[in-house]
Amino acid sequence: MARRPWKPGRAGRKVNVVSAPVAAEAAISESIARTSEFVRVELAGESTGHDWWHAERVRALARHIAVRERADVLVVQIAALLHDLADEKFSGAIGVVRDWLAGLPVNDRVRAAVLEIVRGISYRGAGVADRKLSLAGRCVRDADRLDAMGAIGVARTFAYGGRVGRPIHDPGQPPVPHQTAAAYYAATGTTINHFHEKLLLLQDRLATPTGRELGRRRQEFMLQFLAQFQAEWDDPALLADDLLTGELVADHRPAPIG
Repeated sequence: MARRPWKPGRAGRKVNVVSAPVAAEAAISESIARTSEFVRVELAGESTGHDWWHAERVRALARHIAVRERADVLVVQIAALLHDLADEKFSGAIGVVRDWLAGLPVNDRVRAAVLEIVRGISYRGAGVADRKLSLAGRCVRDADRLDAMGAIGVARTFAYGGRVGRPIHDPGQPPVPHQTAAAYYAATGTTINHFHEKLLLLQDRLATPTGRELGRRRQEFMLQFLAQFQAEWDDPALLADDLLTGELVADHRPAPIG
């Protein structure tokens, strides 16, 4: 096993020296490990789809995007882990994040960058522009949105709807393209409407080339799911061969806004 670097001390005594890169790498690993455990405890028992496993998936996705987009991987991973602790849909308690960051072995630049991301990551309505974020922030936001898409996105959407008491579907209640954050957060529409009010709109809001590439298959999965859902709703006896035609999928593609 390789020995640690050393330099002569007094009377020729060997003194171990930990190089700056090694020390920095240790601080990064410690910060991510400690934050992971903190978030795991904070989100224990969460049942709306914003649980520890969501945070960990977002961290892994955000890291993958950050490596490809050449963003700050430390900032990205810590922000991804912490992003739901200050979510405006829930507590919005940014102080919890700020206090946690104060105890990590990271510098003020990292703390400020993470806080900016956590404050600005949320989707706030179809008619509300996304907040401007750094490259690291865009990586985290794309990762969070990717986890709201595809098969896991479908599962999380119904978990959230059931937890807050939303009906699955009501054909007489059309989707609402919310024009303000207040209207979006106050919405009580159906879970199926949520696909049209948010989830199907996310692909066009992914901000990195890597995120958009990863989103395509997830977008298609949601369109196919909605097509089959609608077909079964309209005719429970419909044969499987009649499902998932191109026409059915096309019916659920989001219309341009504006």
